[in-house]
Amino acid sequence: MNKQSASRQKLNVEIPADLEAVYANLALITHSPSEVVIDFARVVPNVPKAKVYARILLTPMNAKLLHKALGDNLQKFEEQFGEIKLPDANVHEDRALGFRK
Repeated sequence: MNKQSASRQKLNVEIPADLEAVYANLALITHSPSEVVIDFARVVPNVPKAKVYARILLTPMNAKLLHKALGDNLQKFEEQFGEIKLPDANVHEDRALGFRK
């Protein structure tokens, strides 16, 4: 088996029946030389603090692969449903809401 066919093997992914879906409207991303950490949080209007509901740790390589996969999926989404409109950069100037780089 060559390297390319080895990377195309089927992978069975099990999703537990009791897995709770988590809604997030804020992502905090930090990194070290060996890890990328993404904290997913939820901000509620008129509440001055956000709660983190999930923390994902990735290697830098896997973070880059996630970035590529997310970009590919968003491109397909926009081809099917139209462009995703982003708010004007000045709209949330006074507060740190949303997904940030």
